[in-house]
Order: sequence, then C-alpha cells, then structure tokens
Amino acid sequence: MGTRHRKIAEQRSRRIRRSLTDLLELPPEVMLDLPRIMLVGQMRVQVENHRGLIEYTPVKVRVSISSGELVISGHDLVVRNILTDEIILDGYIQSIAFEV
Repeated sequence: MGTRHRKIAEQRSRRIRRSLTDLLELPPEVMLDLPRIMLVGQMRVQVENHRGLIEYTPVKVRVSISSGELVISGHDLVVRNILTDEIILDGYIQSIAFEV
C-alpha cells in the first residue's frame, strides 16, 4: 500500500474511532490513543498513555506519544515513577510542548 493510501486509511480510521468514542461516550484518550497529561502547579506532571522516554536530563524530558513527542522543560526535573502506561516527573516545570 502506498504512503498516500496509508494516510487516507489512517484518517478514515481516526474519524471512525472519534465517532464511536462520541457515540459510546467513552474517554477520548482510551479510544483515540491520546496521552492524558495532568499538571500539578509547576512542580509535577503525570503523563499517561505514553510510548516511552526518549531523553531525560535535569532540564529537559522528551516523552514519546502516539502523535509525536511531548517535551517538558524546566530545572531539577526528576523521574519519580515510570510504568508502562504512566510517567511522573517532579521539579520546576517551565514549559510543556507537543512536537509532531
């Protein structure tokens, strides 16, 4: 299957899942493979439904998500917990960005 046909099939699949999610009133992060990000002030971030840790330094953490990467910047960043479906970071969080 060509790249163009694959993209069309992926878009169609996403539309169907989104419609099904709305119809069944399910949480979108479950059906659409979206990350769930919870921020507690500027001192803790919890990322659920991730795909792994890409980079970890005290000033920058990159987390793989279904649509690309989540980049968390700050200082004194520490991974408090890492599980197959959840990462918890503590420290002073200055920014959170999505990169495709």
